Amino acid sequence: MEFHENRAKQPFIGFVLIWRAFKKWRLQVQTRRILQQMSDERLKDLGLRRDQID
Repeated sequence: MEFHENRAKQPFIGFVLIWRAFKKWRLQVQTRRILQQMSDERLKDLGLRRDQID
């Protein structure tokens, strides 16, 4: 059996999934921070209320 036949198809899929989850979480934190800094009038323009941010 050759090396390329015996190796895993996706050896680092666990790391990829962890990295994607981290990026998604980080984007949510950044978005929440930006929305919290906005005024109530700007949030209303977006169709949001302050209590909907969290």
